[in-house]
Amino acid sequence: MATTLLANIEQLSTVDAAGRVLENAAVLIEDDKIAWIGPAADAPQADAITDLSGRSVLPGWVDSHSHLIFGGDRAEEFVARMAGQSYAAGGIAVTTSATRSLGDQQLADLVSARRAQALSMGTTWMETKTGYGLELAEELRHAQLGRPMVDTLTFLGAHLVPSGSDADQYTELVAGPMLEAVAEHIDFVDVFCERGAFNEEQTRRVLYAAQSRGIATKVHGNQLGPGPGVKLAVEFGSHSVDHVNYLDDSDIQALAGSWERWDRAGRTGKPGTVATCLPACDLSTRQPLAPGRELLDAGVPIALASNCNPGTSYTSNMNFCVATAVLQMNLTLAEAIEAATYGGALALGVQDEVGSLEVGKRADLLVLDAPAAAHLAYRPGMNLTHSVYRAGQLVF
Repeated sequence: MATTLLANIEQLSTVDAAGRVLENAAVLIEDDKIAWIGPAADAPQADAITDLSGRSVLPGWVDSHSHLIFGGDRAEEFVARMAGQSYAAGGIAVTTSATRSLGDQQLADLVSARRAQALSMGTTWMETKTGYGLELAEELRHAQLGRPMVDTLTFLGAHLVPSGSDADQYTELVAGPMLEAVAEHIDFVDVFCERGAFNEEQTRRVLYAAQSRGIATKVHGNQLGPGPGVKLAVEFGSHSVDHVNYLDDSDIQALAGSWERWDRAGRTGKPGTVATCLPACDLSTRQPLAPGRELLDAGVPIALASNCNPGTSYTSNMNFCVATAVLQMNLTLAEAIEAATYGGALALGVQDEVGSLEVGKRADLLVLDAPAAAHLAYRPGMNLTHSVYRAGQLVF
């Protein structure tokens, strides 16, 4: 088996259970896995050596929430929002129309380019969703097209009730024939539980349908105001509830309670529901930033994700999300990095495979053109990506 030693690492953030940050470190990659981590002076022999010249190394970003399968843009909507108009979920219909107008190859080329752009900025594992089809044939087309292009695929037929449709009848379509059609292509089912989208009863119907099929779930919840999204996510054992801008004490307590039996260090228990924060979206919609500090203080693991989409967060730059979390959400650097790596992996159920630098895990690494990870927030907005390894291969 081929081995490569990444040597002369000034600072290595492992994001393991102990949160180790190693100085003057090295990493041995064997095929697609991490085979050894430790002090550079103790590094084993390898077939090849790559000198990183005193740069810092992190796990590759795990972006657990994005919407890459779309056509067109909504720049005019963004300009109007910056001029004072409030965000409403109805703008999704504009993207639905633009996406339906594209042929398969056109749409695939757009998704491929967006995935490549995210990879070039260090995102080595990426989730994306359907949800701009909103009819059976289109949702199936997007699921088939997206499946080979991302690491995790989520069905979001319950993104918006199409104009002119009866909400309850459309919910039955999503939870029945539509879910049946896409089931073999997807990893998760998601629901936009929000005013202007799906109410509590409709959300419950979709989550129950997924649960009945043995498909894991997620919830878009508590983005535009208080609501039942968080509590439904916890009730159904969803991997994550995403947005979480408006939480009361009972929401936070419910999330915290879902983690009472989880012990990462001891590798025991079942993970609870991750609270996924989407700071780039919060800035674009001028919503209050999700209370990441309060969630962490309550013992709730959080994830940071890009929410890359054309209406409310047209970026896949996880570096930006981490910097924003440190500068404006009151997270420490270590907390923000963990949320963007291991937290994202928890939200997708792949924490045993990616999200931290540990022996036996997939060799997904982000090399920063800086001596310390602190430069991500210390020098916000700068392109600090030097190189990216995915499954042991240099991909950027």
